[in-house]
Amino acid sequence: MAEHTQTCIVLNDVTVASQDIEPCGDPRICLVGSLADDAETQEAAKKFNVPVVTSETGEEYVSDSAFCTYFVLSDFESPVFEELDKAGVRLLGKPALIELSANGVLTYTRRPVFCHVMKDAVLVFTGFRKKSEVCRLLKLVHYMGGSVKNEIIDTVTHLLAYSSTGEKYQYANTFNIPIMSEDWVHAAWAHRDEVGARSTTDAMAKYKLKVFQNLRIVLVGFQEEDQSQMEDLVTQNGGFNTTLEDQQATHVVLEDQTVTEKPPDCPPKAHVVKAEWFWTSIQMEAPPSETLHLFEELNASILSPRQMFSSPSTPGSRSRRRKRLRETVQHLAQDDSSSALPSAPASSKRRSSVGDLAFLSADGSFLDDTASTPNRLAPPTGSSEQTPLSPPPVDLRQLSARQRVFHELVKTECNYVSILDAIEKVIKVPLENNSQSGGPMLDCQELRYIFGNLPPIHTVHTRMRDDLLHLAHNWMPDASIGEIILKYSTELEKAYPPFINFFENMKEMLQKISSERPRFHAFLKIAQNKPECGRQSLQELLIRPVQRLPSMSLLIDILKHTEKTSPDHLALEQALDKIKSVMTFINDDKRKTEAKLKLFEIHNDIEMCPPNLVASHRMHMSKVDVTELSDSCSGRGDTLTLFLFNDVLEICKKKSKYNSIKSPSRANLHALKSIKTYKHLEMMNLAHIKRIVDIRETEDCHNVFALIIRSNQELKERLFTFTLIQDDITKSTFLKTLCRTVANIACRNDVENFLVSMDPHHLDIETSDVSLTNALSKALKFATRTGRKVSRAFSFNKSPSKLKRAVSTDLSLSGTPPTGGFAHPMATPTSRRRTLKNV
Repeated sequence: MAEHTQTCIVLNDVTVASQDIEPCGDPRICLVGSLADDAETQEAAKKFNVPVVTSETGEEYVSDSAFCTYFVLSDFESPVFEELDKAGVRLLGKPALIELSANGVLTYTRRPVFCHVMKDAVLVFTGFRKKSEVCRLLKLVHYMGGSVKNEIIDTVTHLLAYSSTGEKYQYANTFNIPIMSEDWVHAAWAHRDEVGARSTTDAMAKYKLKVFQNLRIVLVGFQEEDQSQMEDLVTQNGGFNTTLEDQQATHVVLEDQTVTEKPPDCPPKAHVVKAEWFWTSIQMEAPPSETLHLFEELNASILSPRQMFSSPSTPGSRSRRRKRLRETVQHLAQDDSSSALPSAPASSKRRSSVGDLAFLSADGSFLDDTASTPNRLAPPTGSSEQTPLSPPPVDLRQLSARQRVFHELVKTECNYVSILDAIEKVIKVPLENNSQSGGPMLDCQELRYIFGNLPPIHTVHTRMRDDLLHLAHNWMPDASIGEIILKYSTELEKAYPPFINFFENMKEMLQKISSERPRFHAFLKIAQNKPECGRQSLQELLIRPVQRLPSMSLLIDILKHTEKTSPDHLALEQALDKIKSVMTFINDDKRKTEAKLKLFEIHNDIEMCPPNLVASHRMHMSKVDVTELSDSCSGRGDTLTLFLFNDVLEICKKKSKYNSIKSPSRANLHALKSIKTYKHLEMMNLAHIKRIVDIRETEDCHNVFALIIRSNQELKERLFTFTLIQDDITKSTFLKTLCRTVANIACRNDVENFLVSMDPHHLDIETSDVSLTNALSKALKFATRTGRKVSRAFSFNKSPSKLKRAVSTDLSLSGTPPTGGFAHPMATPTSRRRTLKNV
């Protein structure tokens, strides 16, 4: 389209801009249709100081050559507009007139302008095939004050594309020209009546062209889980999943790790690309050029090692070739061994079998070209020789048992450090790059949470690997392996706990982010396919530090093959003890950390929780759900939760989900998430628990127990009666844990003295009655009172008859009870009934 040069002239004190047309007379504004009675339009027209006329259709002013008339309409989709447009007059919309009135400049052009939503926008179209569709979009752009070019030039601001492919698409993507969909034009047109609206606002950015917009993609060779996930991503990003039978398919994506040949029935016009193209598209939020990721079949002329030495010759010829191959490989192995181990004995002259090839290298390969290895580590102080970053090639048959196990230890350490290197270079460093395409995928806090505890481990193992490699390349019979391990044991003890303690939390966070952010998930998929990662996911790589220290059990085998007279024997024993000590420390530290995290989690889930519940010395021990049978805490029948810590018992009431919200409507979902599960009732010091009463199980009485409580400020005991309603923990287990914890607080060894058992039916309690709660409460109050009487009897009363009348025969306790507790009395059934009547 030809460009129009714009000039400005002044007519009757009014500035008028012109584009390739000369003014035909004095300017005049004609308000057409409903705008004749529109006060806002009339006010804007008056600001130009030109004549203003009104008309129903404007036809009577079309042929008036005395004036240069600007026809202002409220709608560009009416018959009136079509008739005036055919006449070739100057047409403006109400929004355009109002915006022009702010500057007092009347702009006229050969194209009607309804509004300025696309003012200063210069577009290029690509990919559209229907002429009617292109014409419609072109008109809308012009109506909104925009312009369209045929080719991308410096002034182009946007590319309007039908699909995510083509040369113009790749050019715009390379030079960061916004690529928009046709919905962007329609959305901008929907705002045509809003004065001041623009198509370049942030709210309009959602109309950028989707990654796979209108692409028809075929996925071949993927596992079921990956296939389903990729199909969802295709749909979410504007594409269509199709099959090889679809001749209109645009892309065939092959899993190049499993598919070795191009499918014979590929659509002729489709791009056949590797899976890397798919994941790179998701990560970059734009498909890269297909030429960079084309699928290439394995050349049939490139033979495998077995095929290289096979031919259609006679069997005798093949046999001679295999014989020469074995002799050549054996000769190379002997040369490498003699150079690596100058003191090793010469090889036997016997012919080597194919099975002997396994001894050629610790890596199991035929040839280890260490002489040309470019990567070398710095030598130790005082040495001028550099050490390669890989174990030396050796013939394991010529090594001692001790040296063979050591060689395996060196190899595993090198592999472990290479995994840490891959995490650092392939994943961590690119994620830390803030200038990555599409913006950062993780923020600083997330990066620190996932990778922050890894560098100390990486550093200490890199140094340990260097020392082990130096020892392997400079092996001496009296070399000390244990000293190297001991040298780094303290650093290992410091480096591992922070990583292992938060590994599960980090793994959950990684899974959550990966599922919520397609770009990050695609980045991990691309990294997984790189050779450095060995097709292992980030989660699989990150679990290696957790597994590393236990795998150092190879030191045990080295110790077994080390003479007790060797100086290294004692060092290895100390190294093994230190490694076990480090693992024990890590496990203990992990348990403590988990307990601390649990403490914070409990505190945050309890409404009105005392702040002092969170303390450095406090650890969570157990948790049970109970129903209260007494009125000491909340009320009979209420569901409570008991959190047992090492020094206190937190008693909470379990809240209803809709406790503070009348209706769980959609508007209240956010409020539901913030509701806490429990409400604080009492934080009980375990030192105040004087007795723990276990009510024996009967047909109608299950999981009932009670606590006798008295603090130093209280004159009387309080009785707490509960029924355990939890299935995953038994009453006996919880009561034993509670007794042990109470005994620890009291610094006593007689744990059993804090627990007393009672048989409800021996106390004449009707447990099958609906008043079971009251009956059990009265029974336990009776036990409390008899306990006080027994205490006084032992101290002051010397009459055994009162003691017999006071206590049940089934109430037993061994040892000396504390003040206010239970004794070890005897009572007859008759005296028991009399006592119950008195109660």
